Amino acid sequence: MYAVIETGGKQYRVSQGDVIRVEKLNAAEGETIELDRVLAVSDGDKLLVGQPVLENAKVTATVLKHGKGKKIIVFKYKPKKNYRRKKGHRQPYTEIRIESILLS
Repeated sequence: MYAVIETGGKQYRVSQGDVIRVEKLNAAEGETIELDRVLAVSDGDKLLVGQPVLENAKVTATVLKHGKGKKIIVFKYKPKKNYRRKKGHRQPYTEIRIESILLS
């Protein structure tokens, strides 16, 4: 059984027990959260697709940790004008474990 969920403006295909990294959520480590933006659910033989979301479906997950991703370098310059800007960025994330997919 799997579900397609949306969080942080991105879509993820998840199954029970999966560990995924999503955009930072306002939840403490160890807390259980419910993701109610479920776009599709499949149980092997049939597929339910929402328009755009399924009203009676939700996914429960546990927050494992918060962190920052790898550093990327943003470098802007204009040739022959002595204009250079170097900036680093680390995107914050939340790591969650999918506990169950509920379809009532």
